[in-house]
Amino acid sequence: MLKTLGRHIKEFKKASILTPLFMLLEVMMETVIPLMMASIIDHGVNVPGGNIRHIITIGIFMVAAAGIGLFAGIMGGKYGAYASAGFARNLRKGMFQNIQNFSFSNIDKFSTAGLITRLTTDVTNIQNAYMMVLRMGTRAPASLICAMAAAFLINAKVASVYLIAVIILGGILGFIMVRAYKYFNKVFRKYDDLNASVQENVSAIRVVKAYVREEYETDKFAQASAKLYNMFIKAETILVYNMPIMMTTVFTCILVISWLGAHMIVAGNLSTGDLMSLLAYCMNILMNLMMLSMVFVMISMSMASGERIAEVLNETSDIQNPDKPVMEVADGSIAFHNVNFRYRQEEGEPVLKNINLSIHSGETIGIIGGTGSAKTSLISLISRLYDVTEGSVSVGGVNVKDYDLETLRNQVSVVLQKNTLFSGTIYENLRWGDKDATDEECQNACRLACADEFIEKLPKKYDTYIEQGGTNVSGGQRQRLCIARALLKKPRILILDDSTSAVDTATDAKIRKAFAEEIPNTTKLIIAQRISSVQHADRIIVMHEGEIDGIGTHDELLKTNAIYREVYESQTSAGGDFDEIKD
Repeated sequence: MLKTLGRHIKEFKKASILTPLFMLLEVMMETVIPLMMASIIDHGVNVPGGNIRHIITIGIFMVAAAGIGLFAGIMGGKYGAYASAGFARNLRKGMFQNIQNFSFSNIDKFSTAGLITRLTTDVTNIQNAYMMVLRMGTRAPASLICAMAAAFLINAKVASVYLIAVIILGGILGFIMVRAYKYFNKVFRKYDDLNASVQENVSAIRVVKAYVREEYETDKFAQASAKLYNMFIKAETILVYNMPIMMTTVFTCILVISWLGAHMIVAGNLSTGDLMSLLAYCMNILMNLMMLSMVFVMISMSMASGERIAEVLNETSDIQNPDKPVMEVADGSIAFHNVNFRYRQEEGEPVLKNINLSIHSGETIGIIGGTGSAKTSLISLISRLYDVTEGSVSVGGVNVKDYDLETLRNQVSVVLQKNTLFSGTIYENLRWGDKDATDEECQNACRLACADEFIEKLPKKYDTYIEQGGTNVSGGQRQRLCIARALLKKPRILILDDSTSAVDTATDAKIRKAFAEEIPNTTKLIIAQRISSVQHADRIIVMHEGEIDGIGTHDELLKTNAIYREVYESQTSAGGDFDEIKD
């Protein structure tokens, strides 16, 4: 974990080194000031007639030491903040970049809420802990050691009180840290549940209100929040012992040192100045112990966060580019050879079983089947969103595993079941398909997808702002914009995964006609629930329980395939779709 996180310090190594150096300089100045104070008392104040010259000289040195210490403290704080903030930035950047390279199977391992928690709360914990380690983690032990050494030089017998206190407190703090870590490790997993509740509620707020489920969602959030609260209470209940134990030790040490020191002064074994220095060092040592305890608390909290961050940073994509990738897709032909596929290797039955399929470039292929028949799983293998478990998939006569991923995915345009638009204008959303597309190209793609019909009616037309997730357009409008975006990629293969389900039959027919006339050389795979959406395809594939149950034209399947015939009859027995154009 430490090695993984340490790699992201990068350009902030200099600041990470300067911070503890400035803290050490501050400690040195703080250590010599009590010695100067003792010198002033013993050789300037407690001498017959006093020694003003000595008091002024040492006083000037004290002011200089205090000034140097102040400067070192300021610079330590400045470089510490720079290093910790930069470290946090690099961790977020590293995680986000790695997430972008994840395959679908990698993403399946982490929840969306969990990734958000790691990018926010967990990174903030690491940032605070790193700041504490650079500053207090250096300052406190260095100051403690220097103060302890100076105290032993003054009087070893009295200084032994500090040593005993440090040993006792060290053991207690170690015990507290171990116990607290167990709870903090669970706390941040509860954050995932809390974030999941908020994310789900906000993204589906229209559904919540439509079904009047506000009270249910409020209770759900309250339960997640209560679990987090209870876990924090348990952790803090352990940490709360830290301060009273520390203060008890401080006051006990002061009492013991004052009692021992007073007896030694009377016996002539200790001067008044030395006793003042020892009391100053007492507070110094014990306050640094208190700082160390705070560092331990931050480390306890951040260790759990660090492990969660390292999990994301160390996760490698299951899908990698080959050493010498093919950089060009010859055509839109597709072939499946003895393909079996499981989402997870340890799962028993494969999702796709013994798939053998050959599709010619430029063909229009319909894919139909019941829910759970693995239609989406089939098309996900073409652009390597997942890799086959057994067998092979070829595009343009080349195994998809031999292609450069970016090259392959630019030539296989997929409009998935869940249509997503991003915040920005319609033009900005369309240019996800081609960032260099002209206004004319964007408008032509919208004409092919029949999206121009509603865009032209908008006040700002193509400059209309789309809210996050496309919440200010209808489902059918969102689908048509996503189809237009996919067309702008000018792909060799276009896959529509039930992406006209919210479009009326008449518009669906217009889209299919535009495809046939405008992109005849593009291979088109259309997954649909409606027979009318696929019946004019060159061939139709019928999927059933992960297997191909039949392939043929509409007329052939009506004669030879029971599943297709049953679906057709169920959809046409009531006279077809209400919005279908009748001949």
